[in-house]
Amino acid sequence: MNVQVSQSELMAPPPLRKLSDTGLTPVMMRDILLKTVFRKNVEKASEIAKAIALPIPLAQELIDTLRDLNLMQATGTMHATSSSEMGFQLTDGGKARALDALSQSEYYGPMPVPLEDYKAQVKRQSIRDVKLTRDMLERSMGHLILPKGLIDQLGPAVGSGRSVLMYGPPGNGKSSIAEGIRAAMGDNIYVPHALSYAGQVITMFDPIVHSPVKVTEDSAEASPLRKAAARFDTRYILCTRPTVMTGGELSLSMLDLNYNAVSRTYQASLQLKSTGGVFIVDDLGRQDEPPQALINRWIVPLEESKDILGLQSGEKFEVPFDTLVIFSTNFHPNEIFDQAALRRIFFKIKIDGPTQEDFLKIFAMVARKKGMPLDEAALVHLLKVKYPTIDSVYANYQPVFLIDQMISICEFEGIPYQMTPDLIDRAWANMFVRDEKIIK
Repeated sequence: MNVQVSQSELMAPPPLRKLSDTGLTPVMMRDILLKTVFRKNVEKASEIAKAIALPIPLAQELIDTLRDLNLMQATGTMHATSSSEMGFQLTDGGKARALDALSQSEYYGPMPVPLEDYKAQVKRQSIRDVKLTRDMLERSMGHLILPKGLIDQLGPAVGSGRSVLMYGPPGNGKSSIAEGIRAAMGDNIYVPHALSYAGQVITMFDPIVHSPVKVTEDSAEASPLRKAAARFDTRYILCTRPTVMTGGELSLSMLDLNYNAVSRTYQASLQLKSTGGVFIVDDLGRQDEPPQALINRWIVPLEESKDILGLQSGEKFEVPFDTLVIFSTNFHPNEIFDQAALRRIFFKIKIDGPTQEDFLKIFAMVARKKGMPLDEAALVHLLKVKYPTIDSVYANYQPVFLIDQMISICEFEGIPYQMTPDLIDRAWANMFVRDEKIIK
């Protein structure tokens, strides 16, 4: 019988069969379990296993070891919710050990994945292995009216998994195109709750960046015993390929590990969280950091597919950089980069404003969506009277702006939605600020 295996299962991190498969030291695992029981007040083996993200048999093995060390004890009672599970709690010695471990690091919860093991997982699910077709890209951007030939340029750029620079006048959908690129990926990857390196824990999973995929389980797998035989390493969460989008708030410090001196824990950098996905730098040139400095920070990652991060101790170490980086700017590249930096950005794509024909398509589409009836006289007035005042330079944002303005006016005046030359004039007046000197 042929058994079909999904792409997610092919990329899955191997399930844990014994404690040594975790790659963690016995002391780290014991301390994390003690801290988790202390902080989360979980008692049953199945609850503890879920909290530390290990299969139940391995969690039970750790519990038994801690009982032998007199750090945990059975409560001696069965839980009403489970006829076969006994409760466990920390002994006084276990509480003291948990408090001592918390004083060194506040991290508790899912067992981390050693960095070297994570590197192997990144290779299994590399974004450079995504086979992106023209049809996939066109479907993800079906709601956009794109300049002719743009898909021809975007396809090879995105399919390469390398860096892309999109530039051009503001308001022409560069951000929407970047989001469409992410949507075209369509598949899922495994993201660890946390990583471990040199005895330190780095939290990795971020619900703002990572969107878990609901894994359906049949009724036969619903029991704890069946769940014990996990199909993949439960220290990972199956998520859609991540997207990190930053704008003017981006700073160089966000690209380094974030150390919390109070909890003595690390949080992954933005680009580490984006591993296997897309990192979008929107509005490049609007940050406090010079664009050249930001690009310089990415030179090694872009060229060598690895990044260098540092611990508080000063120790440097390598992490994988498996990310499609999309830079979006309203500036001409020559204004903000030197030629050496431009060479390191693999694809440069100009996103121009729409032609008059495409502008009218966008205008009609937006009007239909918002329930605004089109009026030929108003459109002629817009194209023949208003646009010549700005040299007939069209932008994708303008139809939405103008129609929303007219809707607001109609609602204020208490009249049905309508489009007239007069309403066009009133809407146009809010789209631009007159160039004049203000007397102070």
